[in-house]
Amino acid sequence: MIEDRLALHTRPRPAPEGPGPDRQSRICGVAPVQALFLRRADQVARLFYVPERRGVAGPLCAYLARKRRPYREVPAEELERIAGTQHHGGICAIAARRVAEPLAGPLPEGVRAAMLHPVLDGIGNPHNLGAIARSAAFLGCRALFLTMDPRQAELSDAAFRTAEGGLEHLAVHRLPGLASLPAALGRPVLTVAAVAAGGQPPEALPRDRPIALVLGNEEQGLRPETLAACEARVTLPGSGLVESLNVSAAAAVLLYALRPRG
Repeated sequence: MIEDRLALHTRPRPAPEGPGPDRQSRICGVAPVQALFLRRADQVARLFYVPERRGVAGPLCAYLARKRRPYREVPAEELERIAGTQHHGGICAIAARRVAEPLAGPLPEGVRAAMLHPVLDGIGNPHNLGAIARSAAFLGCRALFLTMDPRQAELSDAAFRTAEGGLEHLAVHRLPGLASLPAALGRPVLTVAAVAAGGQPPEALPRDRPIALVLGNEEQGLRPETLAACEARVTLPGSGLVESLNVSAAAAVLLYALRPRG
């Protein structure tokens, strides 16, 4: 039962701060909302849903009732207004806004134990960020790192919606530079730049240490300074009929190809 899982997975965190929209996110869709309740239910301020989502909303409303937080069944047109999008999936939770946390000191053991870490360098489309997070969570990654590139998208409502719950299962950190990652993980890391051409195929890369897969801006690729900081480069061999894949599609294929063996 989802109510039992809520009790098991929810950790105590500060309650949502006030109604200000700058401090809250609108999490839409069945999978994103369920993941939100499983990972940080105490940060949910209120819930809205259409009649067709009563079955999904029932256990979530029961939790909110115990916490004396509001929830309401609304018509589809009102939910669209609340959610700010027609792509709301019939349910929308208002929750404390989550941001990428600054990288400070050693990371939690669960993150340090992982062997594959996606790093986003200037990926400006929040839908691409969300799609990469979805693939990363699906393939067992524990964290997502965002560089200081000013073009980099943040954890927006659109990113959470596209991630289909994946962002709730990933630690998200702001990375001051690739050189800071080994110290945070407590061991050497192979930094690998994903490039459209000229890199090694994924199977040629060594697997004797964790891999940080660095993915660049949709239009311009990785910055020269980022490329220079990477130890290796990886390229997906294709048919040659098109130049490259969308960055989120390339990320999914590379994360699958570079996942731990055995």
